[in-house]
Amino acid sequence: MSSQPASRRTVLCCAALAGAAGLGAAACSPGGSGKKASPTPTAPVELGSAGVVPVGGAKIYREQRVVVVQPAKGEFTAFSAVCTHAGCVVDTVEDGKINCPCHGSQFDARTGKVVQGPAERPLPSVPVTAKGGRLVAGPDA
Repeated sequence: MSSQPASRRTVLCCAALAGAAGLGAAACSPGGSGKKASPTPTAPVELGSAGVVPVGGAKIYREQRVVVVQPAKGEFTAFSAVCTHAGCVVDTVEDGKINCPCHGSQFDARTGKVVQGPAERPLPSVPVTAKGGRLVAGPDA
């Protein structure tokens, strides 16, 4: 064991690594602020035109934390866009799978069920309706 103090370079390097580790943890927390965000809207929220959700596809509304799927024309289902593993917001929907960028979890876009972990719980469903060609998600939607 050395009795010499750590060099300035060693101290700065360790500080940078500790800071980067903290940013990585913040990126996986809801909102990155350490506050627990609700995985689903707590009040009705208007998402916009129903026409932007492709038939047979989906659209992610990151700010509202909702994924809306249109399996058949005029039929809409929605799920929380917050991954059930570490609270990251999902970022893509490809080949019928909703993908989380943080740790690789994938969810079935039709059901919200886990297709690939590390997530173990499905995405919670969110009520969604199309009113006058506009989508509304959340309670009482």
